[in-house]
Amino acid sequence: MLFPLAFAACDHDRNSAQASDQNQAAKIAEAAPISFPPDAGPLPTFDGNRAMQYVKEIVAFGPRPIGSANHKKVEEYIASHLKGDAVEDDMFTADTPEGKFPVHNIIAKFPGAKDGIVVIASHYDTNYPLRNTSFVGANDGGSSSALLLEIANQLRGKPRDGYSVWLVWDDAEESVKPDTELPFLDDSLYGIRHLAEKWQADGTLKKVKAFLLADMIGDADLNIDRDLNSTPWLEDTVFEAATRMGYQSHFFGRKNQVTDDHLPFMQKGVPSADLIDFDYGYNNVFWHTPQDTADKLSPKSLEITGVVILETIRILDKMEPLPPK
Repeated sequence: MLFPLAFAACDHDRNSAQASDQNQAAKIAEAAPISFPPDAGPLPTFDGNRAMQYVKEIVAFGPRPIGSANHKKVEEYIASHLKGDAVEDDMFTADTPEGKFPVHNIIAKFPGAKDGIVVIASHYDTNYPLRNTSFVGANDGGSSSALLLEIANQLRGKPRDGYSVWLVWDDAEESVKPDTELPFLDDSLYGIRHLAEKWQADGTLKKVKAFLLADMIGDADLNIDRDLNSTPWLEDTVFEAATRMGYQSHFFGRKNQVTDDHLPFMQKGVPSADLIDFDYGYNNVFWHTPQDTADKLSPKSLEITGVVILETIRILDKMEPLPPK
């Protein structure tokens, strides 16, 4: 029998209980098979080379921890690629163990004809300087932020007969203290937690049909984990999309239990799936190090992840009804 490892992205959750692992695995085993809509219509496209160029441009700013000049430059860079789109800025001050910092979630909204929203998210910050002064996060934050920019290109100007799609570049995902000083969930996910609470308070959360998170998806050796902290039926839908696109060999060869940006939405009852390859270099050697650079990534990996996410949305648009939360 296989048992999943307990990891956190972008920090290790070393204290996850084995019982929790087993409960999550049992839920997957007991989940009823899903009836997917027929595979019909044109398949989605995604420009991996253009996304890769975005990664390089993001990395060129250098480390981008919250409160830094480089962080502000990346905020402006993302906004410059969304001119003409419907953009919401969710800005607040986070109270962290290192003091108060400005946090800026960026939400680009692409309307659809159906009542409901599919959210695709990525964090764009890097670690606070106390932890690593030369970490540029090409894969960890850079690849997925670039992925969302290219998804915006694919959605822009195309009327949608399905759900509205909201792209979220969430901020202050990384912890500010070193890994060993505080539990990850006590010092991280500041931006996405604030957004989940805000949307719960104003009623938006009830409209969110699915939350898809992309994290560390640019690795040239792409192997996306099956996350046991995600909603089983939504993970199944991602795998169906990967199969339809011919990329199933890059998905779910491993099981993992990931603490990541999707958890605040999972905890509030929103079906969520984390698309993450948490094996970056041999024994994850490049993760949170100065070696997380653009030369370790591949435009093809960005393309694979991009078209699978877009195909997942296309499947969700046609699923009637969606499985229960």
